[in-house]
Amino acid sequence: MFRGIDPTGGRTPVRRGHVLIDRRTEAETLDRLLTDVRAGESRALMLRGESGIGKTELLGYLRDRSGGCEIVSAAGVEAEAGFAFAGLHQVCAPMLSGLRRIPEPQRAALNTAFGLDIGHPPDPFMVGMAALSLFAETARERPLLCLIDDAQWLDRASAQVLGFAARRLQAESVALVFAVRDDGGRTAAPELAGLPELLVTGLPEVEARALLALAHPGPADPGVLNRIIAESQGNPLALLELPRGFTPAELAGGFGLLASVPLPRRIEESFRRQIATLTPTARQILLTAAAEPVGDPVLVWRALGRLGVDVDIDPAARAATEEFVTFGARVTFRHPLLRSAVYRAAGPEDRRRVQRALAEVTDASTDPDRRAWHRAQATVGEDEEVAAELVRCAARAQARGGPAAAAAFLERASDLTPNPPRRAQRLLAAAEAQYQTGMPEPSVRLLARAEAGPLDEVERAHANLLRARIAFTVDRGVAAPGLLLQAAIRLQALDPGLARETYLEAMQAGWFVGGDGRGPTLRELAAEALEARATQDPADVCDLLLTGLAVRYRDGFGAGTPLLREALSQLTAGPVDQAGLRWLWFAGTCAMDGWQHAAADTITEAFVARARRSGTLTALPLALAQRMVVQVFAGDLAAADGLVHEFDAVRASTGLDEPSYASQLVAAWRGAEDTTAELVAATTKEALQRGEGLGVAAGGWALAVLYNSLGRYDEALAAVLPAAESDADLGLVTWCSLVELITAAARLGHVEIAGDALARLRTMTRAAGTDWALGLEARCQALLDPDAEPHFREALDRLARTPIRSELARTRLHYGEWLRRQNRRSDARRQLRSAYEMFGEMGMALFAARAARELGSTGETVRRRSDGNVADLTPQEVQIVRLVRTGLSNVEIATRLFISPRTVEWHLSKTFAKLGVTSRRQLRR
Repeated sequence: MFRGIDPTGGRTPVRRGHVLIDRRTEAETLDRLLTDVRAGESRALMLRGESGIGKTELLGYLRDRSGGCEIVSAAGVEAEAGFAFAGLHQVCAPMLSGLRRIPEPQRAALNTAFGLDIGHPPDPFMVGMAALSLFAETARERPLLCLIDDAQWLDRASAQVLGFAARRLQAESVALVFAVRDDGGRTAAPELAGLPELLVTGLPEVEARALLALAHPGPADPGVLNRIIAESQGNPLALLELPRGFTPAELAGGFGLLASVPLPRRIEESFRRQIATLTPTARQILLTAAAEPVGDPVLVWRALGRLGVDVDIDPAARAATEEFVTFGARVTFRHPLLRSAVYRAAGPEDRRRVQRALAEVTDASTDPDRRAWHRAQATVGEDEEVAAELVRCAARAQARGGPAAAAAFLERASDLTPNPPRRAQRLLAAAEAQYQTGMPEPSVRLLARAEAGPLDEVERAHANLLRARIAFTVDRGVAAPGLLLQAAIRLQALDPGLARETYLEAMQAGWFVGGDGRGPTLRELAAEALEARATQDPADVCDLLLTGLAVRYRDGFGAGTPLLREALSQLTAGPVDQAGLRWLWFAGTCAMDGWQHAAADTITEAFVARARRSGTLTALPLALAQRMVVQVFAGDLAAADGLVHEFDAVRASTGLDEPSYASQLVAAWRGAEDTTAELVAATTKEALQRGEGLGVAAGGWALAVLYNSLGRYDEALAAVLPAAESDADLGLVTWCSLVELITAAARLGHVEIAGDALARLRTMTRAAGTDWALGLEARCQALLDPDAEPHFREALDRLARTPIRSELARTRLHYGEWLRRQNRRSDARRQLRSAYEMFGEMGMALFAARAARELGSTGETVRRRSDGNVADLTPQEVQIVRLVRTGLSNVEIATRLFISPRTVEWHLSKTFAKLGVTSRRQLRR
């Protein structure tokens, strides 16, 4: 594999005699990856570096060393970046015979994504699970190594799925290795952000000279060599290719020095100089190969035939291209920059002729989208027929779950559209599709172009709404409520149904802002919504929800509660996930604001499922955050942790700067002090910059939970006091802040502060009237009342009738502490022991430690959890055990947790050892 060629006398690895010089560190990393994968573990790695730095050679090193492994190679192609799932199909195509071994819903999702079947747009997460399952099944026979070069050119749908799978690989004997170009300080492929990285840098000067000497023996002017060494900055491709642009005389004599331009452009210019020496026929062959993105040699030769190129007549032309491109099972260029250089070196008319030929030889029945794209690239000026074909391609892309591809087709269609109003319509549709991908910046660009064209009044209103939605998605700042309100007013006479949704969104934006005085307040937004709908009775559950919210925000919590309770009752009586995503968000928020756990549980579960299934990545982070909060109150931190990982993965894959409000709450309840502090500091800073009052209040709530668990009551009070004293109606955040304030103030003896907060809390708990609400009120009263026991007993009785295990455990802790202070040690032990066990099972470490200390103060020795105890399990192992106990199979558990069945098997084997059991039946008992 390696042979030593080192002028310094050392042993330097050289792959295939000329490239892998001085890559010992990288080789060691890749060797460890192969060792781990062969041992049954899974790995993901991103090789990151500038063009020509050696990433492809490192992938080749892996391929050469991977004896006994199944190898799948793929590469992103710039021309295919607009085709949904094109890259994923490259990766999965060699494994498709194994589709029959993965669950049917996953198989159906993958078939629809690849256009092999017709159905509803597939859930992106189901496609991700299908890919993960397919990788795991393939690796059952032997380890699987997937090598993806030029991952920066993967289409977004493929990059998201592959990133999703890479983050969930654990014990499948699978490695996903991506090579990603990183030029000019800009990291490409944001969907892969967060994966382990290996930064590939330039060669040191000694090794650079050795490589240059190997590649270009013969006389050369020392000044020329020094400049090539200096300007290449150790880039192997530059060292190999730059001198090829000079004649031997120029190298020897010092003529033709390079211009001072960026390195990739310099390399590309060197390629152009080499291409310029070829005959016209040879250049035609290279151009056709460069324009055909699939690498299908049959298509290339057919297109050349259409262009009148006969290589049998001119075999020398074919031979001349062999230095640049290889015609094997696939057409491959020596380097991707060479493909780019070939295409850019050709004139516009030459490029169009080649694209036209490729369109003519591409089968319209089996590959209509690529044929349409070639036709579009070959078209000069405007052509409605071609534009309409691209619009149909966009519809197919949307049906396959590829809004980014749909946006690309629609944008190109608009360029070809001769009718100005229709052109503006297509640009508006492209902007909407781009917005759905979670990429607001391209959406703004397309929207600006659409607004410049002739839009009718309805379309103009839709454009205003999209701009307002983008503003809300980007920063949730003070501008969003006003923009959404203006859009709603404009839509009122044009599209009452959409206007209704927009009023709801305006109140959502106002809720995030929290009433800082720089825009319309929630009360003002609600009043506008009620006035607009004053002549209409609520026609359905969404109308009832809107009316209830508006009444609540205008007239107070108690006034709106009956309407909202009725709306939630109607909503949960039928198939919840048929409601629109925006309605589900507000319905979930109202359920939690009103202490209605059953409704919140049903709605948030449906919200997450609907957001995943629709692929609306702008909605999914909101859905996950809501679901996290429900899981925290239920005491299921293991499930919440899983959602945190998914939330982070969605943020990384979309680039959306979604605040981690729910994540910081999970960390606070888990007792992760440093993590909580870091998250709160970051989110609070961002919220202040945006003018988002909710973010500041949410941070105070999370810190108050943390500090109250530590007994640092003065810090808890300081953290939560601003939110608790604010007049803004932030619902859940407001009443949770009041509960934490009362807890801290009562312990500090600030009876008046705690009493005022309790009076405010009571106006909401009495209006809600649920056991959850009244149980919390009773506990807060107990902390202030010398005759506390009846209130504690009422709190325990009410909370025990709910799934709110986290607050039930806290109530037992407070009651036990009070009993100990009354010298009722036996009674105190019962409450504290129960609290300690509950906190331990839920993974609330600081609360558990506090209960343990209190138990110790009663004279009871607290037995530490031993091997075989649930506390020794990881959060994911706890999740798996719980799902096993419900009777789910490994495949069903894998689908629920977004991991592979192999990983479930691996976790179960570890769990059996930790718990000292040997079967699933014992786990169930």
